[in-house]
Parts: sequence; C-alpha cells; structure tokens
Amino acid sequence: MTQDELKQAVANAALDYVVADRIVGVGTGSTARLFIEALSGIKDSIKGAVASSEDTKHRLEKHGIRVYDLNEVTDLPVYIDGADEINSLMHMIKGGGGALTREKIVSAVAEKFVCIVDGSKFVEVLGRFPLPVEVIPMAQSQVTRELICLGGRPVLRQGFITDNGNLILDVHDLQIHDPVELESQLNHIAGVVTNGLFARRPADVCLMGTDKGVVTLTAD
Repeated sequence: MTQDELKQAVANAALDYVVADRIVGVGTGSTARLFIEALSGIKDSIKGAVASSEDTKHRLEKHGIRVYDLNEVTDLPVYIDGADEINSLMHMIKGGGGALTREKIVSAVAEKFVCIVDGSKFVEVLGRFPLPVEVIPMAQSQVTRELICLGGRPVLRQGFITDNGNLILDVHDLQIHDPVELESQLNHIAGVVTNGLFARRPADVCLMGTDKGVVTLTAD
C-alpha cells in the first residue's frame, strides 16, 4: 500500500471512535484532512466539530459540518489527529503543520485522544523529526539561545506565521529520551507559547496503518 492509502485506511478506521450526536475534535495535517473527508460521510450523525486550526475549520465548513468554538463546548468525547512521530508510550511530536498550540489545547479538553498515522511515524526515540516550538516574535533570539543551550539546532520556519500570530522554531538534532521532562522544560522558557511534544497528555489510542492493515496501539 502507498503512504496515502495507509493514511486513508486509518482515517476511515477513526470513524469508529466518533460518538453519535456529540461533538468531535478534529486535528490538522494531511491525515486529518483525509479524516475530514471520511467524517463528511457521517456528518448527519454528529452534532458538529471543534477545529484545531483555521485550515481545518474551513475544510469542515466546506463539507457542511458545523464548527463550534471550543469555549462553547463543555465536554469533548474524542479528539482525532495525526502526528509527525509517535513512540510506544504514545508520546508524540506534532506541529509540522504549525497548529501545535491549538492542537494541544483541544487535545487537553478531550476525554480520548486518537492518533492516526502511517507506520513510518512510529519511532523508538523521538527527535528525528524537528521539534516545533511556537514563539512570540519579540522572544525569537532569546528562545533560540536557550534552545541551543539545550543541545538543539533551532531553525526559523521561513515565511510562516501561526494562526495565533507567532513564529515557529524547528529544533533539529535532538534525541528526546524524556519527553515529559523536556516538554515542561521548554514551556518554562520565557517567550515560548508551547512546543510540539505531546507527552504530558499523550494519545490514548494510536491507529497505525501498515501493509497488514490498521493496527491499534495503546501505551506499553
């Protein structure tokens, strides 16, 4: 199967986690876009969705799915999103699409986080994919220095502004053996909005597309 076919398979499988007559949280990125396409086929069975980015909001609305502001929602049964990397503990690197802050907020509200990926995203140690860090513009230089002190090689994502009006530093050359600790450490740097480690709130379930079909993983 091609990578796109694997992504389509997990997007379709994620429909089993959507709760009828309730609101579903929807992520951002190539696999999430395929999930939105699949979700449009059952849109009459759900109340609506919460979007993790402006792009996702527009895609949902294009399919006639009502989009709720998160402040209107008192409970969210499930959040479905992809990842750039995921390990056996369901810790993830996310933010390749630049929506990490809103993704982290929506996932924090959700009762269950279902991560949908193809098998290439599964790793033993996080860090092969550059770690995105969202930064307030005036703090770019200061945060860059702090990230270098931590052993990373931060690179400004050129020509990109987040939905929140901030910058992204993509941090290369990290081997992340303690994602929970590093997530907290990075978030304590003044000027960092958040970072792309999703370890303090990991996925509950990972649907991984393989040549043998969709495999369901939970934390070791």
